[in-house]
Amino acid sequence: MNTALTEEQQMIQDTARQFAQNELLPNAAKLDQGDGQDILLNNLKQLAELGFMGLSINGEYGGTEAGSVAFSLAITEIAKGCASTAVTTSVTNMVAEVIQAVGNEEQKQKYIPQICSGEYPAAGFCLTEVEAGSDPAGMKTSAIKDGDEYILNGSKMFITSAEYAGVFVVWAVTDATAKKGKGISCFLVENGTPGLIVGPAEHKMGQKASATNEVRFEDCRIPASALMGKENDGFRVAVAELAGGRIGIGSLALGIGLAAMDYARDYISQRKQFDQELSKFQGLQWILADRYTDLEAARLLLMNAACLKEQGQAFSKQASMAKLFASEKANIACYDALQMLGGYGYIKEYPLERLTRDVRITSIYEGTSEIQRIVIARELLKEIA
Repeated sequence: MNTALTEEQQMIQDTARQFAQNELLPNAAKLDQGDGQDILLNNLKQLAELGFMGLSINGEYGGTEAGSVAFSLAITEIAKGCASTAVTTSVTNMVAEVIQAVGNEEQKQKYIPQICSGEYPAAGFCLTEVEAGSDPAGMKTSAIKDGDEYILNGSKMFITSAEYAGVFVVWAVTDATAKKGKGISCFLVENGTPGLIVGPAEHKMGQKASATNEVRFEDCRIPASALMGKENDGFRVAVAELAGGRIGIGSLALGIGLAAMDYARDYISQRKQFDQELSKFQGLQWILADRYTDLEAARLLLMNAACLKEQGQAFSKQASMAKLFASEKANIACYDALQMLGGYGYIKEYPLERLTRDVRITSIYEGTSEIQRIVIARELLKEIA
């Protein structure tokens, strides 16, 4: 792994940083209060115009072709400004990658350019269900073949950006008699299709500006051409794409953690107690040293996973390690940063309480920390099998 950035990667990181500081950060508190969906949608449109909705997508489909390392760098910088915008950007990129990886040429030409250009404000990844979260193979949503159509029935939960997504990648059981995880297929379903119902946004602890909705399918008829890849081979696709998504969520967590520590570092350099700056106290210096060391280690783990993915090598174990470490260390960083501000950290006037709420979900979605440990252990044991 060469940790030196290419000129293109550096440019993407710089562009994302500038956009986050100039456009996202000034409105992050307002978005957190639930008053700025128009602002969010405008931000997403601008990010698409800058090329951030197709960072690993081929140019022929409107993508940037910048690769997984650039994707990780961009999500980290965007998350420093607004975690809600970052998660939408990450998931939308993931959906575009799924379509590029397993869609046929007609599907690629139809949907990917609309995602990359921002014509679709976002795209949805419909996998999780009420009783199939950490165990997605246990999903119940069905797709029954009926002539030249499939009929979808079921419900998906916690779908990011569902209410303004242009298209959804949806997983459903197509062979109920197959062994668990073997009879699942993958479909493309446009928002607005009769029978597709997007529920109201959930009231969340953090990342409030990013809509999270239930998506229901009630006798939702889709053409047989909506099938992506082979019938009954969709779960393998889901597992592969979740590994890539973990790089995105780990990068998002890293960005939030860095934003929190940067703010706390600046604060203690100016705030005085006992006739000297707080930064002169060794206890606070040690917290800074430990947390920034943790976050730098997280960055390197993410870079390693992204490099392996970019090179076409196996990266599932490394992505899970990176996501696990980055999300858990970012949670600690936010908590410690809030503590360093004392009572002010608990006040909404300061960003630490928002960042602490925003970061909490990163150790849950895209696979909980517990699931990451299972994935890592499974991969390690394969090496001696």
